[in-house]
Amino acid sequence: MNSGVIAAREKEILLRLRADDHRAFENFYKTYSARIYKAIVSMIKDREVAQELLQDVFIKVWEKRLVIDPENSFQSYLFAISRNMVYNYLRRTSLKLQIHAYLSASQSELYTHVEEEIQYKEIEETINSAILRLPTQRRKIFMLCKIDGKSYEEVSKLLGISVATINDHIVKATHSLKIDLGNMDRTLSLVSLLVLLYE
Repeated sequence: MNSGVIAAREKEILLRLRADDHRAFENFYKTYSARIYKAIVSMIKDREVAQELLQDVFIKVWEKRLVIDPENSFQSYLFAISRNMVYNYLRRTSLKLQIHAYLSASQSELYTHVEEEIQYKEIEETINSAILRLPTQRRKIFMLCKIDGKSYEEVSKLLGISVATINDHIVKATHSLKIDLGNMDRTLSLVSLLVLLYE
């Protein structure tokens, strides 16, 4: 298949993606996920983290689907997002250390041990409540992957659905939870998102 045909097909799928076509999204995931994963691994040398960042890349694609220019190379766009995700991950890692130090200092100065336990219990309950508000199938898939730690392949075999469909549910669940938890108190929201999405 020559480059012109590939570009035309890619443009067609991008237009479908802009129209909220889930199959178009799955098509892009199947086509590009292996290449993007390989690129991320080459940058950070950590396969587990690379898998998480790969999902973040496709979350970003879904969130930005209405502004993606079909006239430009989608592959170049994906690689640019991937690089940014790696840089953001490195910044987040540093930020988590700063937050931990800040909370430790604040807790020791302002709160008793019991109050500290209450705060973290509140975070846990808030996250659990947000997860319970997800649609049934999406919640089940999210919990199997993110809470139980099963791989996408394991969940795919367990539920009899494709890995691409698993990814689609994780992308949408994560997006919903970010919005849901984003309405919380700023400090609590930040800690909750870090606990939920990056540990």
